[in-house]
Amino acid sequence: MERYLQILTDGYRTYAQYLLDTILHPSWDNIFYWLLTVSAFFLILEWLAPWRKDQPKFRQDFWLDFFYMFFNFFLFSLVGYAAISDVVVVAFNDLLAQIGIRNLVALEIRSWPVWAQLLTLFIIRDFIQWNTHILLHRVPFLWNFHKVHHSVEQMGFAAHLRYHWMENIVYSVIQYLPLAMIGFGISDFFVVYLATLVVGHYNHANINIPLGPLKYLLNNPQMHIWHHAKAMPGEHPYGVNFGLTLSIWDYLFKTNYIPSSGRDIPLGFDDLEHFPKTFWGQLWYGLKKEK
Repeated sequence: MERYLQILTDGYRTYAQYLLDTILHPSWDNIFYWLLTVSAFFLILEWLAPWRKDQPKFRQDFWLDFFYMFFNFFLFSLVGYAAISDVVVVAFNDLLAQIGIRNLVALEIRSWPVWAQLLTLFIIRDFIQWNTHILLHRVPFLWNFHKVHHSVEQMGFAAHLRYHWMENIVYSVIQYLPLAMIGFGISDFFVVYLATLVVGHYNHANINIPLGPLKYLLNNPQMHIWHHAKAMPGEHPYGVNFGLTLSIWDYLFKTNYIPSSGRDIPLGFDDLEHFPKTFWGQLWYGLKKEK
């Protein structure tokens, strides 16, 4: 127990120092300033060439979503997620060791070129997230958390990171074993994080930039708007267009759905008017029994 407490303490200290260094020391691989830069880029695009021209420059709930971006990217880890994750990983590996499993690696790719490792991580991680996203829609308990993301009524780039903190845990738990078994040898996946950040901002943005044939590979605003539609088609009652970064999974597994432009369709879900509107109300949503 003392060992785990030390790991927890070290985790808090290490992440707090990391966050402080991230803010105080800008660099090319600094995700904090890339988040600001990418967000400013898409905000300007939305202002210069909006797809839905009747939306205000600072759309409904813009500042709530802006706060969510920093909470989910940085503050949630600071309040304990990073440190607790360290403890859980060590405890899980200790448990495996007790039953004789000391190495989870099933596929050793450390000798691969860096670009091949990053591409493999990107594709496998995105496919896992696509499946996890479907679970968030299919499992009622998980859907209660995912409702936070679907409470957006006016779409814009900042809606990308409006999601319940439990989603961080769900995605991380489901991803851990498959990625650990691949045996990645790179400690910093900055390029992958940046790519998913850019595409995630793009597919939520209030812009219309045609991708041509690339629409079958990359998620985009004209596809993702239907994922947020208030009314789902009868053949897909749990949702459509589940891709986070890549759209190809939806085309391969027949969950794609773009019947028309979708520019002005109502967004959200039934009974949205009774859903909490504040960050604090949404923070605890799904954890307590509904009245």
